[in-house]
Amino acid sequence: MNILVCISQVPDTTTRVAVGTDGSSINPAGVKFILNPYDEFAIEEGLRLREKSGGTVTTVTVGPDTSKEVLRTALAMGSDTAVFVKDESRSDSFVVASSIADLAKEITPDVILFGRQSIDFDSFALPSMVGELLGWPNISMVSSLTIEGTQVSAERDIEGGKESVSATLPCVISAQKGLNDPRYPKLPDIMKAKSKPIADRVATVVEPRVVTLSMTLPVSKRLNNIMTDSDADIDQLVRLLHEEAKVI
Repeated sequence: MNILVCISQVPDTTTRVAVGTDGSSINPAGVKFILNPYDEFAIEEGLRLREKSGGTVTTVTVGPDTSKEVLRTALAMGSDTAVFVKDESRSDSFVVASSIADLAKEITPDVILFGRQSIDFDSFALPSMVGELLGWPNISMVSSLTIEGTQVSAERDIEGGKESVSATLPCVISAQKGLNDPRYPKLPDIMKAKSKPIADRVATVVEPRVVTLSMTLPVSKRLNNIMTDSDADIDQLVRLLHEEAKVI
């Protein structure tokens, strides 16, 4: 089975992010970047499919030069090959999807795996875009997956429950948390990954569909009141809960 896994580099959720001087992007200074957590489930599922059915796992990412580090992580986990699509402009999802679709047309994977979404922009759009560009079925939020021959059976999370669906290969699948337990790369594998070759490509030249006009940090409007256990403060707290919060 020919498996393509698409991953991305995102800021660590514990990193304090600042807006850049251009007002439309983050300032990368001091920001720790990591492999998108949902993509770990996609990589692991690709490795499990290879272990079950044979074949190869190719991992791809689209982004600036620093994005290569997440490919090293994928190689350390067990990916066979890695492809880096250079895009210093940090384009929108449509440009990224076009680059991935063009790669897929060349290497003809049986299945393309994504994490359910990236934790930075949370657009939840990339897997369905790639599926549309290729004319392949797309199953999102997959928490259980079985592939027998060309038949795909999946269980996906929906609001308030789960949905069972079926499709045929080739198809696009986005992995939900709970699909599997991602393996942690061992030190020898991490060291070997540092010297493994990564194929370089340039991003597909298409007009972006979305342009970021501005980016701002949320303004905190929380009013902090420190109260004691005095009768006056208790009366004040009850009044605020009743008149302002309206919870009592």
